[in-house]
Amino acid sequence: MSPAPLDSLAALLAQLGCPPARCAEMAAQLDKRAHQLATQKGRSYEEALRHLLELMRQGWAAAERR
Repeated sequence: MSPAPLDSLAALLAQLGCPPARCAEMAAQLDKRAHQLATQKGRSYEEALRHLLELMRQGWAAAERR
Protein backbone atom coordinates (compact mmCIF):
# COMPACT_ATOMS: atom_id res chain seq x y z
CA MET A 1 0.00 0.00 0.00
CA SER A 2 1.34 3.44 -0.81
CA PRO A 3 1.78 6.16 1.86
CA ALA A 4 -1.40 8.05 0.93
CA PRO A 5 -3.72 5.06 1.52
CA LEU A 6 -1.84 4.25 4.74
CA ASP A 7 -2.48 7.82 5.85
CA SER A 8 -6.17 7.36 5.06
CA LEU A 9 -6.21 4.09 6.97
CA ALA A 10 -4.50 5.78 9.93
CA ALA A 11 -7.15 8.52 9.89
CA LEU A 12 -9.90 5.89 9.86
CA LEU A 13 -8.29 4.11 12.80
CA ALA A 14 -8.26 7.38 14.72
CA GLN A 15 -11.99 7.78 14.07
CA LEU A 16 -12.57 4.26 15.38
CA GLY A 17 -10.78 5.03 18.64
CA CYS A 18 -7.17 4.11 18.03
CA PRO A 19 -4.75 6.12 20.20
CA PRO A 20 -3.41 8.90 17.94
CA ALA A 21 0.23 8.09 18.67
CA ARG A 22 -0.27 4.53 17.38
CA CYS A 23 -2.40 5.15 14.26
CA ALA A 24 0.41 5.14 11.67
CA GLU A 25 2.06 2.04 13.13
CA MET A 26 -1.24 0.19 13.43
CA ALA A 27 -2.23 1.16 9.87
CA ALA A 28 0.96 -0.43 8.53
CA GLN A 29 0.40 -3.58 10.62
CA LEU A 30 -3.23 -3.77 9.55
CA ASP A 31 -2.28 -3.41 5.89
CA LYS A 32 0.29 -6.20 6.21
CA ARG A 33 -2.14 -8.52 8.02
CA ALA A 34 -4.93 -7.84 5.51
CA HIS A 35 -2.61 -8.89 2.68
CA GLN A 36 -1.69 -12.05 4.62
CA LEU A 37 -5.33 -12.94 5.30
CA ALA A 38 -6.31 -12.31 1.71
CA THR A 39 -3.64 -14.75 0.55
CA GLN A 40 -4.31 -17.38 3.24
CA LYS A 41 -8.11 -17.35 3.05
CA GLY A 42 -8.56 -16.65 -0.65
CA ARG A 43 -10.35 -13.36 0.09
CA SER A 44 -9.92 -10.01 -1.53
CA TYR A 45 -7.66 -7.53 0.23
CA GLU A 46 -10.63 -5.22 0.77
CA GLU A 47 -12.70 -7.98 2.39
CA ALA A 48 -9.84 -8.94 4.70
CA LEU A 49 -9.25 -5.30 5.64
CA ARG A 50 -12.95 -4.73 6.32
CA HIS A 51 -13.00 -7.81 8.59
CA LEU A 52 -9.95 -6.62 10.56
CA LEU A 53 -11.32 -3.10 10.92
CA GLU A 54 -14.59 -4.47 12.28
CA LEU A 55 -12.70 -6.54 14.87
CA MET A 56 -10.73 -3.49 15.94
CA ARG A 57 -13.87 -1.35 16.15
CA GLN A 58 -15.53 -3.96 18.37
CA GLY A 59 -12.47 -4.15 20.61
CA TRP A 60 -12.28 -0.40 21.13
CA ALA A 61 -16.03 -0.17 21.72
CA ALA A 62 -15.77 -2.86 24.40
CA ALA A 63 -12.84 -1.08 26.04
CA GLU A 64 -14.84 2.17 26.21
CA ARG A 65 -17.70 0.40 28.04
CA ARG A 66 -15.40 -0.67 30.88
